[in-house]
Amino acid sequence: MHLYEVLKRPIVTEKTMIATDDYNKVTFEVDMRANKIMVKQAVEMAFDVDVLGVNIMVMPAKTARRGKGVRIRHPKWKKAVVSLASGSRIQLFEGV
Repeated sequence: MHLYEVLKRPIVTEKTMIATDDYNKVTFEVDMRANKIMVKQAVEMAFDVDVLGVNIMVMPAKTARRGKGVRIRHPKWKKAVVSLASGSRIQLFEGV
């Protein structure tokens, strides 16, 4: 997998903005095949920052019931919380 395919989109919520401001951590939705090493390399290459660590979580699928059937509303996805070195900032998240 190419490093440009690893990061899908930034996760911009109230909780992630607090983590960005207080702890210098940014959150991305990543490809399901990506691992920590790939995410670290992709963030360092795309934004020219120093990455201290990466935590990855697989978010479960959201299901809905209709009668006896169960269907999936949203498929499972993977997110990564990236810890940046002090002094490193991503301009994408500034002022949001």
